[in-house]
Formats: sequence, structure tokens, C-alpha cells
Amino acid sequence: MSKRVGMEVSIAVGEAVGLCNVDVVAAYPITPQTHIVEHLSEMVADGHLDAEFIPVESEHSAMSCCIGSTAAGARTYTSTSAQGYALMSEICYIASGLRLPIVMNVVNRALSAPISIWNDHSDMMMSRDTGWIQTIAENGQEAVDLTIHAYKVAEDPRVLLPFQVNMDGFILSHMIEPIYMPERSEVDAYLPPYKPVIRLDPQKPVTFGPVGMPDVYTEAKMAQDVAFKNSKAVVIEAWKEFGDKFGRYYKPVETYKAEDAETIIVTMGSLSETAMSAVDHLRDGGMKVGLARIRLWRPFPTEEFFDAIKGAKNLVVLDRAMNFAGDSGPVCMEIKSILFDRGHSANVFNFMAGLGGRDVTVQNFEEMVQKAATSKAPAAYEIINVRE
Repeated sequence: MSKRVGMEVSIAVGEAVGLCNVDVVAAYPITPQTHIVEHLSEMVADGHLDAEFIPVESEHSAMSCCIGSTAAGARTYTSTSAQGYALMSEICYIASGLRLPIVMNVVNRALSAPISIWNDHSDMMMSRDTGWIQTIAENGQEAVDLTIHAYKVAEDPRVLLPFQVNMDGFILSHMIEPIYMPERSEVDAYLPPYKPVIRLDPQKPVTFGPVGMPDVYTEAKMAQDVAFKNSKAVVIEAWKEFGDKFGRYYKPVETYKAEDAETIIVTMGSLSETAMSAVDHLRDGGMKVGLARIRLWRPFPTEEFFDAIKGAKNLVVLDRAMNFAGDSGPVCMEIKSILFDRGHSANVFNFMAGLGGRDVTVQNFEEMVQKAATSKAPAAYEIINVRE
């Protein structure tokens, strides 16, 4: 039976990785993800986790090591943040192209320059097209649950793709929260041992990732694309099974008081809970406001998102990363394309906030909704909390 304990979220994620019986952890320290792999190194050194912990010289090497160990048949884990992910990204494309079910927590942090160790979604948006499945946690419990769920999906023979679980740096990673930690027997019942379909074996040599000439490259990428799109059904199926076993259910898009909402706030990550308080306060004032929280970022849950917001007149979309591509942030661009494809007439208001870790308050969300309610037409995105 799961026990509720007070624990730093990073430590809890490390414990969750241990409960998944990983064989290899290859990692390099970078703030704010370091506590996860530090804890895993202690678990290995103390004999609580029977795994190889490989302290590499860079994040680039960490992912290279993960590729080798996963290809050899080992259940493998790593984590990173921001600049570390930027260095690692070259190899992340290889991991997805080779269909290797590596699981990685990305403890989201702003990309420099200027240097910032604090949270926004710069690294998450940088990595959105690497071919990794991606989910995002709102709190510590979700960070634990989504990490266990990631292995269930990634290693499914119908998927065989790497999986990235995002969690906000410091806002989640360094907070102590009450968390229900599953028992090992419960995780074992949910997550079977990893059985690779094809693996590197000196007794049965195979070639992984050779050069792709023009007459095969397109077909290889199409096969990857088909598997990626089809993975969404497995993500949802594994969430249903997780809920049946542990009592906590997850969906690609989750809503809060959105059924009759005329204005819906759209968020991702830990600020969703702040937005809930704003929704409650605005509802008390007579405004029909709701919230849609994106849980599955890649592959994007188009149908589920459209169903969640289809009755709204206004959307207030929060972005936590710059796009440098026009008048919308990266999340808002995704949403506008969905609405355009389906002929939805909602007014879309895009706000950027929380860049480099700046606070976003309940009052900020209320101000965003008020601006949407009183504006005649959406303008280009507005950056919130800019000092004059």
C-alpha cells in the first residue's frame, strides 16, 4: 500500500526511478536537476539499487552512453536541464531515430543568455521536435507518477521511443511535498521487465543506425513518424492502467471548471495550480472562466484539446518561452493552428510570463483574463510583469 511521505520532489523522482528497477543511470550534474542523479548515485553506492551509475564528462556523453546501454538491452535513465539539454540535443535526435526507449526527466530551466538557473520552459520548447514523447508535471506527485508511466509507454513494443518527463525547476524540483510513494511490488505489477525487440549482442551481431542514403532515409523517418503518432493511444492506455492500479488518473488535457466557461486559460506545468486559484476568484465575481491544462505535449493531443475548449469564446494562452518567430509564443502557435484547421472562432490572447523564473501570481492571471474580456481583438503577445 502506498505511503504518504514528505519528501523533496527531486528525491522522490529518484526513488521512482529506483522503483522502476533501472539497470543504468548515466548523468552529468546541472542545476536544477542535480539532486535527482545525486540521490540515484547514493542509492547505487549504498546497495539500494542494483544498477550501474556512470558519471560522464558532459551531457552529450550522458545521452551517448544511454543510447549504448539501451541498445544493449538495459533499462536506462538520465536527466538534464537547459544548457545541458542544449549540449545533449544532438544525441537526442539519434535516440528517437533509433527507437530507443530511454526515459529522461528534464527539470525545466531558462536558457541563457543571460545566464539563469531559474525556471521557464525554454528547454522544453527547444526540444519539442526531437522526436521524444513528452509529458509535464504540475506537482511532485505527478512527477513521480509520470516517470513510472514513461517507462511503461516507452518500452511498449508498439512504441519503442524515448520519453521526456518535464517538471519545473525549483518550483517543483526543490520543494518538499506530501507524496504517495508506491511500493516496489505495486510498480512491478504495473511495469514488466524490459524486453528489447532487437539489441546489440556480440553473439548475434546487428548494425544500428548506419548511414541512410537518399533511397532509404525518407522511409525511415516516415516509420518513425507513424510510430510517434500512434504512441498517443498507448500513452492514454497506460494512464488508464496506472489509474486502475494506483487510483490517480491522468489525461492528455485536463480541465478545471471549463464546462460552461466563456473564457478558458491554457497552461502547462506548476503554474496551472496558481491559475486554478484565479479561476475560483473570478468565478466568485461572476465571470465564467475555466482552465485547460496540457499534460501531454508531444505528440500534441489535438482532438482532446479541441474538445476541452470548443465552447469557449476567448482563450488566454500562457507561454513561458520566447518564440522569435512572429506574434505568438510556441504553445499559442500550436493552438492557433488547431483552431484554424477546425474553423473555431475563439479569440486567442497570448501572454508570456515567468521568463527566467519571475513570479506569476493569481492577480497576474486575473489581469490576463480581464484584458481578454475587455479587448476588441487579440493583439500580438504581451509580456507580463515587465519593469518600466
